[in-house]
Amino acid sequence: MAEAGRKRNGGRPSRPRRPHGIRATAEGKSAQASPPGLLSRQLALALLEAVIVGRQTMDEAQIRLAGTARFRDLSSRDRGFARLVAATTLRRYGSLSAVIGRFLNRPLPATAVRTHLVLLASAAQLLLVGTPAHAVLNLAVEQCRSDRATARFGGLVNAVLRKVARDGPNYLSEVDWPRIDIPDWQWARWVEHYGRATAEAIARASLTEAPLDLTVKGNPEQWAERLGGQVLDTGSVRLPEPSRVEGLPGYAEGEWWVQDAAAALPARLLGNVSGLQVADLCAAPGGKTAWLAAAGAHVTAVDRSPARVRRLESNLQRLRLQSAVAVITADVRSWTPSVEFDIVLLDAPCTATGTIRRHPDLLHLKSPGDLSELARLQSELLSRAARWVKPGGRLIFCTCSLEPEEGPEQIVPFLSARPEFVRDPILTGEVSGHGEWLTEAGELRTLPFHAAGPATSNMGMDGFFAARLRRTSA
Repeated sequence: MAEAGRKRNGGRPSRPRRPHGIRATAEGKSAQASPPGLLSRQLALALLEAVIVGRQTMDEAQIRLAGTARFRDLSSRDRGFARLVAATTLRRYGSLSAVIGRFLNRPLPATAVRTHLVLLASAAQLLLVGTPAHAVLNLAVEQCRSDRATARFGGLVNAVLRKVARDGPNYLSEVDWPRIDIPDWQWARWVEHYGRATAEAIARASLTEAPLDLTVKGNPEQWAERLGGQVLDTGSVRLPEPSRVEGLPGYAEGEWWVQDAAAALPARLLGNVSGLQVADLCAAPGGKTAWLAAAGAHVTAVDRSPARVRRLESNLQRLRLQSAVAVITADVRSWTPSVEFDIVLLDAPCTATGTIRRHPDLLHLKSPGDLSELARLQSELLSRAARWVKPGGRLIFCTCSLEPEEGPEQIVPFLSARPEFVRDPILTGEVSGHGEWLTEAGELRTLPFHAAGPATSNMGMDGFFAARLRRTSA
């Protein structure tokens, strides 16, 4: 049987081309005329089109679509379901395309992108989300019929999905997972830099939905008990299943914030920061800023994006930490502070390949060209940040990337060019004895499959890199 869409070298289906005359958001009936469940499927489809066709991040698309008349009144439960379906489809795009292809006599036309996405999203519900088959089939057919771009494929969609419901689990078990769901360029890099076995472990963890981790202001054990979670070795609290954070105890009171366990580590590597002057560069959305402020530091938080700065300020206000932070909207490459700092923390822009499990849209949005461009930017930002560290002060460079160019390969040339800086190696005791999180040079390198706590909470963590440097002289 023919597969839907052409294949790339590694067996992963190629990204479908945008159909002529079709907008990047799905069209259909009004909310008033929609049968129950249809609107959430239409939102999932709109999110998928925004990523695959419109090249938007899913977070950006969700914010944009939430403000439209069509989806404005959708319940939080339905929004959550739409995001789950879209994220699952993006995460297992290659596997789902291979399964769908087994039931097509010929590939869909290149212009039938939306129909292909309806099939993928529906297959994701059947094979991975666990939605009842009758609901998936009925709503998929209605979704096709309600849209001029897909109406003529309603019968085909119905026939294919019936076969997916019956035989899809067997075919899904036969696909080359996780290889088929990772872009060729990314897979080749992971194999080159980490070896095949580790690359496969990274891929499997990256294609698994991430847990919900919280950083708390006060007693982690107390909040873990109250929220039904576990305290991780990083000091974070991990909840057993995803939750709507706004409804959890302590959210409105500003007692905690959402932050992956790995992302919480760089600020914790600074020890006692009470009373110190700290610059947090590229600071938004503010997880590290919040930790530093809660620990008693005087923080200057800098980010160049007005929208991200507004989010940072909103987060600090909820956490009751705004008085401890001076927030500045500026590009670090042109900003000049009036003082030097005891600590400068640079969480540099990167390809974010360590966060795929939280952001599966990255599988479809990033390319090798992004890597080279961002590596150049990081080098420039690191050189700039070094100017503002006091003699004897510390500089933390970190990224949520798995790529060497966005980690250790930044540090070697920096130290060659700036002899006044030396490595301040991170010790095993500073990371709760997890020597596997550290490189031979004493830098932090977490991988998505690394355990962050007891076996019962072993759901991995983000891939993260951090180097701690010290300025020895003027």
